[in-house]
Amino acid sequence: MTGQTPQPPLKSLVWPMRLTLAGLWAERLARAFWPLWSLILVTLAALAFGVQDLGPLHYAQAAGAVIGLAALALLAWGVKQFRKPTAMDALDRLDTTMPGRPIAALRDTQAIGTADPASLAVWRAHQERMAARAAGARPVQPDLRLSSRDRFSLRYVALTAFVMAALFGSFWKAGSVAGLTPGAAVAMPGGPAWEGWAQPPAYTGKPSLYLNDITDPALELPTGTRLQIRLYGPEGDLTVAQTVADVPPPPAAEAGSEVTPAAAVPNAMAGVHDLTVTRSGQLAIEGNGGREWQITAIPDNAPTIEITGEMVREADGRFKQDFKATDDYGVVAGRVTISLDLAKVDRRHGLTIDPEAIEPVTLDLPMPRKGKRTDMTSTLVDDLSKHVFANMPVTMVFAAVDAAGNEGTSAPYEVVLHGKRFFDPLAAALIEMRRDILWNRVNAPRAVEILKAVTNRPEGFIRHERAFLHLRVLMRDLEAKEASLSTEDRDAVAEKLWTIALMVEEGNLQSALERLQRAQDRLQEAIENGASPEEIDQLMKEMQQALNEYMRELAEEAQRNPGDQQQQQMMQGQMMSGDQLQEMLDRLQQLMEEGKTAEAAELMEQLRQLMQNMQVVQGQGQGQGQGQDGPMGDLGETLRDQQELSDDAFRDLQGVPRDGQQQGEGQQPGQEQGQEQGQGQQPGDQPGQGSDQAQNQDGDGQGGSLSDRQRELRERLNELQQGQLPGDGTEQGEEGRRNLDRAGRAMEEAEDALRDGDLDGALDRQAEAMEALRDGMRDFGEALADEQRQNRDGQGGERDMGSADPQGTDPLGRRPGETARIGSDENMVQNTPDERAQELLDEIRRRSGELTRPLEELVYLKRLV
Repeated sequence: MTGQTPQPPLKSLVWPMRLTLAGLWAERLARAFWPLWSLILVTLAALAFGVQDLGPLHYAQAAGAVIGLAALALLAWGVKQFRKPTAMDALDRLDTTMPGRPIAALRDTQAIGTADPASLAVWRAHQERMAARAAGARPVQPDLRLSSRDRFSLRYVALTAFVMAALFGSFWKAGSVAGLTPGAAVAMPGGPAWEGWAQPPAYTGKPSLYLNDITDPALELPTGTRLQIRLYGPEGDLTVAQTVADVPPPPAAEAGSEVTPAAAVPNAMAGVHDLTVTRSGQLAIEGNGGREWQITAIPDNAPTIEITGEMVREADGRFKQDFKATDDYGVVAGRVTISLDLAKVDRRHGLTIDPEAIEPVTLDLPMPRKGKRTDMTSTLVDDLSKHVFANMPVTMVFAAVDAAGNEGTSAPYEVVLHGKRFFDPLAAALIEMRRDILWNRVNAPRAVEILKAVTNRPEGFIRHERAFLHLRVLMRDLEAKEASLSTEDRDAVAEKLWTIALMVEEGNLQSALERLQRAQDRLQEAIENGASPEEIDQLMKEMQQALNEYMRELAEEAQRNPGDQQQQQMMQGQMMSGDQLQEMLDRLQQLMEEGKTAEAAELMEQLRQLMQNMQVVQGQGQGQGQGQDGPMGDLGETLRDQQELSDDAFRDLQGVPRDGQQQGEGQQPGQEQGQEQGQGQQPGDQPGQGSDQAQNQDGDGQGGSLSDRQRELRERLNELQQGQLPGDGTEQGEEGRRNLDRAGRAMEEAEDALRDGDLDGALDRQAEAMEALRDGMRDFGEALADEQRQNRDGQGGERDMGSADPQGTDPLGRRPGETARIGSDENMVQNTPDERAQELLDEIRRRSGELTRPLEELVYLKRLV
């Protein structure tokens, strides 16, 4: 087939072809002339914003010439690029959107076989099929995408500028372009003779006003509103007179020229005017078509701020203070200035001398992120516990600032600035010495003497050995620098005292009993000193947790030593049930909430005596663990040797001979002069730790220098880690191994510090190593107890499955049918119980002492007992 004369299109193709042709026109016009109309839109936007009036006339004329040349060039380029679309182009576009190109098939004629009837029949059938397909043609949308030609999206920039001009500009300003050519802009028959805008400050949220549309002679505007007035036409036809804005002073006159007084300068201007409303007054455009307004300036009042409620102390030492601020347009920022109220300071002890110059503390006030700030309430939360102002009388002045820079302040607020309170006596003493040194460095010698007195007899008083070591080193440094203590040294000493006080107050205690005693001491101090409800609640939670841990340790100790019948009998006589103990704690909480501090202190003392009785029970069973063999015994020996090495290093640091130390010199808490075997255990030492306390008093006779001894301990620990340790594959066992790894790293760092002569750093690392060793031994002890309990359970389970009790008793030693009978003279495991029954009873008693279990389970366990 070959192309012949085109066949007339189907009637159904007429409108699709016309619409597609129109789309082709739009597509080709856009591709050819988009640079031209982009230039036109940008030019119109510039004219609407009055760019032509900003500079000299010849600048505007030059710019107009350049724009005109550019428009002609773009027009020529567009004409060159444009190709007029035809009907055939539209049919081709339609044809490409349909399968088989049916329109092209309809325009074809049969080239061969015209004499063959069969060939003609096939050709007609093909034509009919193509005609049916062409009848379903739909108009093709034009492709108006120009991204490949306009890579920088200039057309969108032009369109955006035009839209902004339409919204915020004035196309009347475009009429001033007629003045760029001579003689054509005199009449201006179609536009105004002047234009004016009033733009209030953005922070007011008020809209801009077009003064030409305001005919009311009375006009209210916020102070700070910007007035822009443009006068068109010949100069002098219109003038502006006003009394609402300050007129800038005239330029300084040259020497010898006559000076015009400021009062004689007329308040009338011509041309382009830019004013700022500062007061109420009159604004008038004088001349033909002018207008006059009496403007009332709405002042921007300064914000107000006031303190609401009382200051609240959080348990962690942070303070909370509510405040309220208002402003006519909204508060944008605020601050509070905290100054020492020296007149109300209790000038005793270290505060008797005058303080050094202490700058007031300035804190930014929190602003709400959402909502209006015209009437806002918020809470200042901050922590100034480490500042010298903490827990001292201060004066707080709150200030609020609005967007205009106006500032309002509150009345001075006199209050004792809340900060973290320390309930441990030693920690409180350290914080007081820290405060005295920050108050005035003259107090440094006095602080050293008081710290020496506090640490003179540390046994039973200082329970945190690491804190004690740090404190002795700090005392030595402070004593050496007290005569010339610089500001940097003072701040460093204050930071170290704070750290040591935290260690003592919150410390890293090693045993459940010590944690419980510390929690009881802190709670009792809080009750006696009138602590806040938040602090009491936090301390109650800490004591509850410590009590639960201690009860669990007692139960596990009883289970690990089931043969100690004396211990079990004492525990049965001394321990309370879980619900009774919980009732006691609830009663204590209720007394504190009701403000009955005397009764609460009495109940607290009863609870303390109960815990002391339980301490005696625990002491009966400690002999079981002494002298134990295996990995746990080796770890205990390593811990004792590390403690002895740390003692020797500390004596060297203090310059005290190792073989002849005097009482109070280089001693750790709990050590006594002439201590005997088995005495003088350090806080948190394992049972039996004091048995070899006096072995290595002379480090040189035991293996050379301190660094060599530290290296030997590290190698011994590595060998223990390579051996078999309890709890392989369990969570406690893995945690224990991680603690041993931590201890090994600390030992290695201590060895390096000893080799370099850094005894202070070595003591720190050695204390960390001992802490990690104790944590690891505790983890391994828990893992070992779990293994023993599982082994006993497994053996008992096999025995139960193999045979039944020949006497017909249940697992607790009771005969079926008699346990619920009234008047039965048989109780659990009291009639020659077997070993399995005893183990089950011990487990039930242990679980009934765990207060963390659900109440239903505790009730059930109590019924069993």
